[in-house]
Amino acid sequence: MSHIMPTYARQPISFVRGEGAYLYTADGTAYLDALTGIAVCGLGHCHPAITAAITEQAGQIVHTSNLYTIDWQEKAADVLCAAAGMEQVFFANSGAEANECALKLARLYAHNQGKARPKVVVMENSFHGRTLLSVSATANPKARAGFYTLDDDFVRVPFGDADAVAALSGDADICAVLVEPIQGEGGLHTPPDDYLEKLAKICNDNGWLLMLDEVQTGNGRTGKYFAYQYSSIKPDVLTTAKGLGNGFPIGACMVSAKAVGLFGAGSHGSTYGGTALGSRVVCAVYEQLTADVMNNTTTQGDKIRQAILDKFADKGVSARGRGMMIGFAMPDGVDLSKAVDIARDQHHLIINVTGGNVIRLLPALNLSDDDAMLLISKLCDLFNDLL
Repeated sequence: MSHIMPTYARQPISFVRGEGAYLYTADGTAYLDALTGIAVCGLGHCHPAITAAITEQAGQIVHTSNLYTIDWQEKAADVLCAAAGMEQVFFANSGAEANECALKLARLYAHNQGKARPKVVVMENSFHGRTLLSVSATANPKARAGFYTLDDDFVRVPFGDADAVAALSGDADICAVLVEPIQGEGGLHTPPDDYLEKLAKICNDNGWLLMLDEVQTGNGRTGKYFAYQYSSIKPDVLTTAKGLGNGFPIGACMVSAKAVGLFGAGSHGSTYGGTALGSRVVCAVYEQLTADVMNNTTTQGDKIRQAILDKFADKGVSARGRGMMIGFAMPDGVDLSKAVDIARDQHHLIINVTGGNVIRLLPALNLSDDDAMLLISKLCDLFNDLL
């Protein structure tokens, strides 16, 4: 009997090695990984530059604590804020911690304005993490059940509906809006192109913080370093994690404009946040996320979507997402309960299902032409099985 708490519905498989777009079991069987640890290993498994950075830094210094200046943390802050167009960053250990930091910033912002019971606007079908505050912001009923979530601290509206947010303008307790540019766990829902611009105007008109959760969409996943960069806005708060460390656990909460200066010494902290090792990895990932990789993300992602739509759109399949954040929504009545098992066991393909009826793909951003064609072929075989 395992001593691990049963918090995961684990699949009956274990991988012992990864390389590029592939995972390998102990007997050497290769699986094309179109999930990359849920949008984490954006540069593929065991990328040589990332491996070298981890190896070298582990032989020099791993951790000192934030009682002292950490040179690699300063460098990581410089490159990440430059990539994001933000001013300051707090390094955490995960996306949930980054979002917890954002929500604490919103509460402190409200406190400074004299609001007694601050509220944050969040979206239906959202997912922001599993800490108490971030799971309260999350819409997923299964994640929330039994934890006495802080529901009075949030106002939930439909995703993609800016008018629903504007209708809250008279609520004096609201202090911020928290939103994913594309919903990941909720089913890869993609909002109208002008959605973020409308939200930014609403927030500016009301003096609210605009906080973007780019835990999944960030670090090149959509073809821009951050998905909000497809718009003309800049958020007050921006969170990210997942691909930030290409498998090394690290998260970040960045601020600009109205959110700068809210935190001071002692306002927030993390023992492991921004270690020399974690920060070195952030810098190594940044160096590898070149324009060529971003272009490949867009090109291959579009090719995969179009190839599937060409074959299956007439059967009711539709595409969602952007770049290498790819979702295929199945028509009503299609049973996806065994889709992950069929993909894995029959086609040696790693995928997952989200939002009930959406097959989600989060391939490596540097996926080769040959591997993209193989992925398309395996998907076609899978879809023929399912449809």
